[in-house]
Amino acid sequence: MKAKREAAKPRGNRKVFDNRRRPVRVIKPEKFLARSTQRRNHDIRYKRVNRKGMQKRASNRREERTKTVAKVGEDEAEYSGRGGARTADLEDKDKKEVTYASNSVGASVVFAVRVRNVAGVPSNVKKALARLRLRHENEGVFLKYDESTRKMLHLVEPWVSYGVVSKSTTTDLINRRGHGRIEGKRVPLSDNTIIEKALGDSGIICVEDLVHEIQSASESFRTASSFLWPFRLTGIHSKFQKQKLNKKDGGDYGDCGEEMDDLIRQML
Repeated sequence: MKAKREAAKPRGNRKVFDNRRRPVRVIKPEKFLARSTQRRNHDIRYKRVNRKGMQKRASNRREERTKTVAKVGEDEAEYSGRGGARTADLEDKDKKEVTYASNSVGASVVFAVRVRNVAGVPSNVKKALARLRLRHENEGVFLKYDESTRKMLHLVEPWVSYGVVSKSTTTDLINRRGHGRIEGKRVPLSDNTIIEKALGDSGIICVEDLVHEIQSASESFRTASSFLWPFRLTGIHSKFQKQKLNKKDGGDYGDCGEEMDDLIRQML
């Protein structure tokens, strides 16, 4: 009997060939050194911006740029090379130059999205992101763009992307990804009665009223923005791009201006 039991056992080391054991992940010492250096550099930047501001790195005036769009009937669609035809392949009569604001100076409301994870983030930056309610990657919130909010966004600029959002994009965000905070729970905004019960005292009874309060930055803006749970969006990089192409960061960061609409369309 003992010989049969010994013959039935798999040959080799069970600790090595056991399928139930997960492979051991080895973290190289260089990774810890790189994160430590990154954390130290970001901490130095945070203290410098907190003390001296952005200086010449951010303009206090509205800046404008131009981009080439393709005419599609009465509407216009931008061709940036990600899909469809390129502007170089189009004829001159099908192109048009459009001017847009490249920063958010003069705006009353901005939409901020966290585009990077917590690796190498110092504690003071984590606290600033928590104050903006951006505790997780690919989460977005509406913020009133005043001097205090602008300085806070400058402090955490390498981790967030923010800009001006149009009314149609705000409506799509609330309809497709909108959730409300009711008794500390995340509740989807599937019916206007949910909004009316929570914000009826402020005169907000439907999605249209909620969009109006957000866009106009009126007296009830803080109540409306606090009611909305931070939007959970989709990362612009797929799992294949992160693992095989080493695209781990969220891409462009900082003040996007009116180009924020294009980024949100990709993340919806």
